[in-house]
Amino acid sequence: MRFFTIVSVAALVLAVLGSLARERRMEQRMRFGAAGQSSPVSVEGERAVALEKATFGAGCFWGVEAAFRKVDGVVDTAVGYSGGHTPNPTYEDVCSHTTGHAEVVQVTFDPARVSYEELLEVFWRIHDPTQVNRQGPDIGDQYRSVIFYHSGEQRRIAEESRAALEASGRLSRPVATKIEPAQTFWRAEEYHQRYYEKRGITSGCARG
Repeated sequence: MRFFTIVSVAALVLAVLGSLARERRMEQRMRFGAAGQSSPVSVEGERAVALEKATFGAGCFWGVEAAFRKVDGVVDTAVGYSGGHTPNPTYEDVCSHTTGHAEVVQVTFDPARVSYEELLEVFWRIHDPTQVNRQGPDIGDQYRSVIFYHSGEQRRIAEESRAALEASGRLSRPVATKIEPAQTFWRAEEYHQRYYEKRGITSGCARG
C-alpha cells in the first residue's frame, strides 16, 4: 500500500512540474517571440504585441534619441552607428570620418500605438533634411540625414514621405536624405545612451 502511495505522490509531483515548465515556455514565447520570429514581442495584459524597429540618422544622436523617446508608442530606443564598413566602431573611430558610419537612433515601437508614418513626421521635424553631411555646427558624414528601412513596406512609406515633403514647398532646397536598407547596428558606448536624461538636458546638442 505504501509503495502505491509513494508512486502516486511522485506522479503528482511530476505532473505539477511538467505543467509549470509548459507555462514557463509559453511565457518566454510570449515575451520574446516564437522561434524564427524577427520582431520582438511585448505583453500587454492578455494581448501579445509584435513590435517593430525603425532606424534614423538626423545629426547628433543625443538629441534625436531624446525627441523619439517623447513619442507615445515608442517603447525603447538605442543610439549607435550604422551604414559604414568598419566592424564594431568606437565613437572615436566614427568621428575620424574613416568608417563611413552615421550616428543613428534605433527606435523600437508598437505599431498599434504609433505608425511608421508618424515616426517619419517626427524625423522630418527635428532636423534639416536639406543639409549634406552636417546638421548646424556638427559637420561630417556621421551627421548625414538617412533613413535605414527594415522592410519593403518601410522603404515604400519612406520614399512616399520624402516625395511629399519635396512637393510641399516647405523647403527652399532639395531634400538630401538618403533611404537605404538597414545594415548592422552597432550600439554606441553606454555613456551615449539616453545622454540627455542622464544630464538633465532639455534642449540643444552641446557636445562635451
